[in-house]
Amino acid sequence: MMTIPPDDRPAGAASRSAHPIARAFAGLAVGLGLLAVAAALAFVGGFVWFAHSVPTEEQPLRENADGIVVLTGGASRIADAVDLLAAGHGKRLLISGVHRGTSPREISRAVPRHENLLACCVDLDYAAVNTLGNAEGTRRWVKQMGFRSLIVVTSNYHMPRTMAELGRQLPDVRLIPFVVVSDKMRTGPWWSSAGTSRLLLSEYLKYVVAQVRMRIEGPPETQDMARARAGMRS
Repeated sequence: MMTIPPDDRPAGAASRSAHPIARAFAGLAVGLGLLAVAAALAFVGGFVWFAHSVPTEEQPLRENADGIVVLTGGASRIADAVDLLAAGHGKRLLISGVHRGTSPREISRAVPRHENLLACCVDLDYAAVNTLGNAEGTRRWVKQMGFRSLIVVTSNYHMPRTMAELGRQLPDVRLIPFVVVSDKMRTGPWWSSAGTSRLLLSEYLKYVVAQVRMRIEGPPETQDMARARAGMRS
């Protein structure tokens, strides 16, 4: 019987043997394409939800708490927080993320009406350099003070990430948000300003990254123990 060498097989047979591989690659490409489209739609939908959920008006605070924390970085945040302290909404105020070159006297000049409060009832945190650091420093301060409730003061666009970080660090503490809204974000819808849109998109990306990081990391107490052991070894 005559045999046909592999290289001399009919073209149709070779084509039929290649069809399953081609179909597999085509199916993989389609699957990856659909996955990319779904991820893009989820990202865009998440951003639209985030942008629309950011408050554009400040609301009067109608409840009190044991303490108040304000995160530096936005106009009028500190002044608003000190006003809340002066109005009796909290017993003590933590200003988190103070620049190392800023003295208490400089802060008091920014709120001259309440200089006496800064001397008696305000603590400064110079260690925090980002929102995670703000949350970690706030946790230490709250536990040191024995507080069970906390008013959180920061900019409106920054509040979702701040509440997520603080909620993870202080799961047993009642957190009350007080948003500070800049004049730029009061003037019109966020999509009408390129600057506001870029700000919200940047903050949304940071929010997503923070959410992923918090799901990967262990509880805050575990992180503290790991850092302590690393410090002892060094």
